[in-house]
Amino acid sequence: MYSAILIAGPTASGKSALALHLAERLGGAIINADSMQVYRDLRILTARPSQAEEARLPHLLFGTIDGGTNFSVGQYLAAASAALETARSVNHIPIFVGGTGLYFKALLQGLSDIPAVPAAIRAHVREEAAGLSAPELYARLAGFDPQSAARLRPSDPQRILRALEVFAATGQSLAFFQGVRAKPLLDAQKCLCLFIAPPRAALRASIDTRFDEMLAGGALAEVEALKDRKFDPALPIMRAHGVPHLIAHLDGRLTLEEATRLGKRDTRAYVKRQFTFARHQLKEFLWIAPDQLTLRASAPARRAP
Repeated sequence: MYSAILIAGPTASGKSALALHLAERLGGAIINADSMQVYRDLRILTARPSQAEEARLPHLLFGTIDGGTNFSVGQYLAAASAALETARSVNHIPIFVGGTGLYFKALLQGLSDIPAVPAAIRAHVREEAAGLSAPELYARLAGFDPQSAARLRPSDPQRILRALEVFAATGQSLAFFQGVRAKPLLDAQKCLCLFIAPPRAALRASIDTRFDEMLAGGALAEVEALKDRKFDPALPIMRAHGVPHLIAHLDGRLTLEEATRLGKRDTRAYVKRQFTFARHQLKEFLWIAPDQLTLRASAPARRAP
């Protein structure tokens, strides 16, 4: 028996269905590995398991974090460690499921030993960054820490802010600390690691259908409640797929049709990045096609292409 099962894959690929199937068959507890599903504010728009699904068997780390929190990978690892112990204490096999490749990489490869940033410094950096666009933040980082800037996308304000915070706290490049990793939480050799890889055309259709279903199921009302909380736009939850465009619709700047089109477009672009990350960073994972989703956990699969 494996010590844990890890199920990764792109958005709308059927990860949750496979996790539920295996958990019921093997006596498992499902542990979230999706950076948006940790937040309680967006059950529908992040496709979190329904309350009925959660009632069928243990679900851990789903909807446990307030949207106003900038939940880091380090915090996730600490929470995942506790969830792992909870599952094992009652003899449930831990089944990690989600679309955040960075979470899986941290679980299996360890996390860089980056010093904690004092709250006062973090607040100061974010105060100075308020109102600046992502390219402006990137230019600021490039001036202080060109090595980290070279590793980041100019359109990723959250990671840019993180690099600025580390530089402000330590005077060192974030890249300096990323070479040293702590011991990983899981041993890949003792885990079953699966990456669901549907055909791209089918995946695009699934993304479009699911986005429409989420809107029909109340996603717009969720986003309106989130908008009313007046969060910093740089917070992770404010960049969940669909959120910026649906807020623009609520503000009267986009039609619902255009906001929907852009939300689907952004999700498809994210899926491309999920595939790329898995191919290059998650070498421990076996790739499976959707028609293998109900196979035995020991079924043959293929390595990343």
